[in-house]
Amino acid sequence: MKHILVTGGAGFIGSHLCKRLLDEGNEVCCVDNFFTGKMQNIEYLRANPRFTIIHHDIVQPLEFDQPLDEIYNLACPASPVHYQYNPIKTLQTNVIGITNMLELAYRTGARLLQASTSEVYGDPELHPQPERYWGNVNPIGIRSCYDEGKRCAETLCMDYHREYGVTVKLVRIFNTYGPNMSQNDGRVISNFVVQALKGENITIYGNGSQTRSFLYISDLIEGFLRMMATEAEFTGPMNLGNPREFTMLRLAELVLESTHSSSKLVFEPLPQDDPRKRQPDITLAKSKIAWEPTLFLEEGLLRIIDYFKKELGIQ
Repeated sequence: MKHILVTGGAGFIGSHLCKRLLDEGNEVCCVDNFFTGKMQNIEYLRANPRFTIIHHDIVQPLEFDQPLDEIYNLACPASPVHYQYNPIKTLQTNVIGITNMLELAYRTGARLLQASTSEVYGDPELHPQPERYWGNVNPIGIRSCYDEGKRCAETLCMDYHREYGVTVKLVRIFNTYGPNMSQNDGRVISNFVVQALKGENITIYGNGSQTRSFLYISDLIEGFLRMMATEAEFTGPMNLGNPREFTMLRLAELVLESTHSSSKLVFEPLPQDDPRKRQPDITLAKSKIAWEPTLFLEEGLLRIIDYFKKELGIQ
């Protein structure tokens, strides 16, 4: 049994990770400030004696006097509507928060997995994006608090690894979806599905030609665990994403087909610094941890549609 701490454990991704770690017999401590995380995501886990919750903001140092083997640092708003709500706080979470977690890893000897993001590639000039690509990020734009914050967090992880020998694992997450997403999540799949189920217009930004690659949550969690288990010297970064690329227009069509909705498509101006393309090169994940996605978008959409139907009270 491992002693594992998950920051952002009440969030969309964190709640799935907590469940998987508990299912494998570990002792799990969920740390969350509940800004975007929800107690309802983890409420059912509280009956497990190996699960504890700490209401805490990692921008403040965390006093933790229990044994600790692994830290998964997922704490940070992950969609533009949330991370732009308080950009300074977002940046502090990415920089001060990860520093506090790295200090905790240093004190306890724990391994640390940092949930980074495909946003470190910015609006990429190399397509698809391999880990060796340094990115094309606007350092002073409205998304910079997240993009540059995550880039700085990767730098801090590598400096703690080189200076203090902390075992770190960097994963760059591409668009992920699944149950426990919020209706107002601000991510494109939740936006499209909720609008379609409500019979509202589906809002497409730009002309719909920009692309994304969508990964189902269970595939992401599997990638996390395999990456954490790699040898101490291997730090990554490693892309975790689905290489199947979809335009926003095609995604909207799939949602309409899957929901049998009569919603209409409406087009709005593209937000500032919104990436035109996003597709992971997962060659490293395939070779290093024998990982690749197992669930196609067409099936995953049906699952997330069923989830949101229940959330919205639709039969």
